[in-house]
Amino acid sequence: MATTIQPFLDSAAERMDKSVQHFTDETRGIRTGRASAGLLDSVRVDYYGTKTPLSQIANVAVTDARTLAVKPYDQGALKDVEKAITAAGLGLNPTVDGPLVRINIPALSEEQRTKLASRVKALAEEGKVSMRNVRRDVLREMETEHKEKKGDVVLTDDDMKSGKDKVQEILKDHESRLDELCKNKCDEIMTV
Repeated sequence: MATTIQPFLDSAAERMDKSVQHFTDETRGIRTGRASAGLLDSVRVDYYGTKTPLSQIANVAVTDARTLAVKPYDQGALKDVEKAITAAGLGLNPTVDGPLVRINIPALSEEQRTKLASRVKALAEEGKVSMRNVRRDVLREMETEHKEKKGDVVLTDDDMKSGKDKVQEILKDHESRLDELCKNKCDEIMTV
């Protein structure tokens, strides 16, 4: 029989990595006052009756610091792309300019910047709560294995103590990564 806590630690790290990645994905589409193709990641276009991600039916390019250009692969979808961007609730006003849709990114007011920074902080806190839930679940799984003493993995009292410490270290590492990402995004938003 093996005496190891490594599978539990690997599971905790992998699940916490997913929380950090989710935060990154969620904040990618938050406006910073500068043009970024990531702003349109959440846009879904009604393309022949199917809600399709914009990135699958069009090329999104940053033409300058405040302008995006969206060029559909199928020119027949031009109006649908414009309509989807307007309806996405991003506060953007697209205009059809020949074969593409141009989007001017308006400057953000101080109030808007503060609200967006608060949203980023709330998403970071949700990520931390998610990671703490992972810690709780992994410790519960380890405790169950320790009590049952069945199967391939038998956890000793020493394994449990070191496992709890290591899961806590993994949590602290992931929380610090999340804090750093949150700080960078808030700085990006608040920079004029």
